[in-house]
Amino acid sequence: MHAIKIINLGVMFLLELGVLAGTAVWGATVPAELWVRLAAGIGAPALFVIMWAQFGAPNGARFPLTGGWRVGLELLWFGGGALAWGIGSTPVVGFVFFAVWVLNAIGRYLSHGDLIVHAGANDLVHDPDVPDVVDVLEPETPSPEDYLVIDGPEESTAHP
Repeated sequence: MHAIKIINLGVMFLLELGVLAGTAVWGATVPAELWVRLAAGIGAPALFVIMWAQFGAPNGARFPLTGGWRVGLELLWFGGGALAWGIGSTPVVGFVFFAVWVLNAIGRYLSHGDLIVHAGANDLVHDPDVPDVVDVLEPETPSPEDYLVIDGPEESTAHP
């Protein structure tokens, strides 16, 4: 199950980049003057980045959405990317992009129980012989039992 989570995280990252690329392609192919295509090709991905940073980023959204709201956000975001690919290139590309997102969303839900998969350093590679990042950065405070307490010098029965 661990390998599925890693694969889904990688595909999710590529899909996120794909949304930005799709919106840039759409903007660059708008049938308008050059300045409009430049503005759309830069502005559309920028708007999608702002939306994702505010509501969708798994490890740092300002207003993280969960449940049905998260599903709605992903439908809007990845569906918008698929639509942009479909208009900017061909409808088949948009359909395939959307289908990959649907499969990824199902995989994330089945492997993690949620659409949001938090990826920490310990989630990707876990070796039992290597301490967790938290243990290295915040070592455990020793208890009083961990210290050797000597009440005084021990008397020796040996004679010099």
